[in-house]
Amino acid sequence: MWQFGIKDAIDILLVAILLYNVYKMMRQSGTISIFVGILTFIAIWILVTQVLEMKLMGAIMDKVISVGLIALVVIFQDEIRKMLLDIGSRRRWKYFFRYILKQDEEDDSSRVTLSAIARACQSMASTKTGALIVIQQDQDLQMYETTGDKIDAEVSSRLLENIFFKNSPLHDGAVIISNNRIMAAACILPVSHNSDIPKSFGLRHRAALGASQETDAKVIVVSEETGHITMTHNGKFYRNLSATDLEGLLAPEEQ
Repeated sequence: MWQFGIKDAIDILLVAILLYNVYKMMRQSGTISIFVGILTFIAIWILVTQVLEMKLMGAIMDKVISVGLIALVVIFQDEIRKMLLDIGSRRRWKYFFRYILKQDEEDDSSRVTLSAIARACQSMASTKTGALIVIQQDQDLQMYETTGDKIDAEVSSRLLENIFFKNSPLHDGAVIISNNRIMAAACILPVSHNSDIPKSFGLRHRAALGASQETDAKVIVVSEETGHITMTHNGKFYRNLSATDLEGLLAPEEQ
């Protein structure tokens, strides 16, 4: 007689966590219908092979499953990469080791940096100065830094405003910020061709969305036409932000 034990409960819990993370990944990438289709196929496969014990149909479906796993890895390689990146995120561990690593000084520096970015964006929004700022999270942005001009300077609101000043040679392109430093300016970002982007958004917004879809970075846009501040993260827009709203969205989330 089958007995339900602690190992069975842990097994079910792990499967539930796995399915939830896969569901969240599919929902963010807009492929939730594929997720439902996969679950339906797996349910039919279990019914055919384990319950009804149809040998011929079961053998065919076994082959489809074995080939399908490889196909899914190829199709969803970007989503799988992001999921693995999220699992190994430094942010998930740094709060656990906060007191061991004594990171209070680093956190203070991050708060000063985010405050300077928010002030600069508010100032540029008031003068309708276009800006595109990329803030690195866990994923390295070196490949985008090399497309622009290296700066490697401390973040300050005045420096950001000077970079995006209309007569500045660096105002076109994106500024990349990493480890509380401005690493490069006039950088080129991948442009999103998503048809759902509002028509009022221009090339800066498309570049911001493209960068947030390809990486885990948080990307800020100050519109030259409207002066509105927008942020993108994980392929999602956060629109018409105030400086306070922006600083709150930029703050790292405790896991």
